[in-house]
Amino acid sequence: MNFSKKNHKHKKTNKYLVSKSIIKTSVLASLFLMAFATEVSGQSKRSSTTTTIVKKKTPVKKTIPTKKVSRTKVTYKKPTKKVVSVRSVPNKKVISHNGQKYFYGNNKFYTYSSGRYIAIAPKIGFRIITLPSNYKTIRYNNFNYYNVGGIFYTRINNQYEVVDPEVGTIVYELPDDYEKVEIDNQTYYEYANILYEKVQVDGTRAYEVVGIIDMD
Repeated sequence: MNFSKKNHKHKKTNKYLVSKSIIKTSVLASLFLMAFATEVSGQSKRSSTTTTIVKKKTPVKKTIPTKKVSRTKVTYKKPTKKVVSVRSVPNKKVISHNGQKYFYGNNKFYTYSSGRYIAIAPKIGFRIITLPSNYKTIRYNNFNYYNVGGIFYTRINNQYEVVDPEVGTIVYELPDDYEKVEIDNQTYYEYANILYEKVQVDGTRAYEVVGIIDMD
C-alpha cells in the first residue's frame, strides 16, 4: 500500500517536472522568436533609413561624346554674328600661316579684304612673340595654357602658339561676345570655336571646355 502511494507520488512529480520543462521550453522559444522578430524589424528600419540618406539625386552632367564636333550639328541662337571690321590696325604684326597672310593687333587677329581688316577667330598654329599683359595662366593636367580674351596659347621656342584647350579645362569667365549654341537640344557656350558648359567649382560659376567645333 505504501509502495503504491510512493509510486503514484513519483508519477505526479515526473508529470509536474515534464510539464514545467515543456512550459519553460515554450517560453524560451517564444522569447527567441520575439527577439528575432524585433531584430529583423530593427534591421529593416535601419536599412530603410540608410537607403533614404544615401540615395541622393546627382545632376546628370551634359557631355559631348567627342572633342571635335561637326559644324553641321551646331545651331547658333543668333542666326548671324556681327562682323567686326576696321579700316586700320595700329602697330599690327603680319602673321604668315599655311601660305596665307593675317594680321595681329589690339589682341585680335584679322584678315584683310576690300580695304578693311576683318576680325577673325585665330587658326590653330598662329604664333605671336609677346603675350599681352592681361593674360591668365591656366593649368590643366600639369600643363600651362595662357589665356588672352578667350584664346589659348602655349609657349613654343620663345613664341606663343594658338592651340585648342583640352576637354576639361576650366575658365571663370568668357569674353563678352561669346555665343549660345545648341547641340542635340542642349545649350552650350561658344567662343573662337571652343565649346563650354557652365559648371560650379567650389560654389563658384565657371565654364568647362567640352569640345571644339570642327570647321573643316
